[in-house]
Amino acid sequence: MGRSPCCEKAHTNKGAWTKEEDERLVAYINAHGEGGWRSLPKAAGLQRCGKSCRLRWINYLRPDLKRGNFTDEEDDLIINLHHLLGNKWSLIAGKLPGRTDNEIKNYWNTHIKRKLLARGVDPKTHRQLAVAAAHQASSSHGNEQQTVVRSSCSPEGSGGAAHSSDDDDSAAVPHGSIDLNLSLNQPSQQPSSPPPSSPSPIS
Repeated sequence: MGRSPCCEKAHTNKGAWTKEEDERLVAYINAHGEGGWRSLPKAAGLQRCGKSCRLRWINYLRPDLKRGNFTDEEDDLIINLHHLLGNKWSLIAGKLPGRTDNEIKNYWNTHIKRKLLARGVDPKTHRQLAVAAAHQASSSHGNEQQTVVRSSCSPEGSGGAAHSSDDDDSAAVPHGSIDLNLSLNQPSQQPSSPPPSSPSPIS
């Protein structure tokens, strides 16, 4: 069986929180501390889901929350932590006092990604885009050169240099080498003749 819902959805308010609801939630947590989110709404006199109360407190009402824009130091810290941890926003938020995981995630997607791209850095790999592209192009060019060299070489053990039918035979055969084609064709070019007769005896 699945876990039962934390509250009765039919009798909970949905939508924007009112100032009075915020004040009730803050007053209850200041008096009783955080936690017990499943029973908190009823105890605090709120017609809200326990999860909604928890997120409202963590993301908006905590007294230690930082307000305002992110500083350059926070930007650099988020970038370095993302390089090490990836998209583990809760762990990253733990290193930035006063910032929430949801806030950092939204800030990453809307601002820091663009900032890194403007610097020529891939937001996923944290590598220079130009260097990566140059390395890929260099590898591809090297593979093309190897293909051209291999296709232009004659097979080993062919008995002579490969040449096209348009080339001059005298130029195609290296000096001092034997033209196998001519030597093989030579017997067929000689006319057949009867064997020499033995000399007649002298009378």
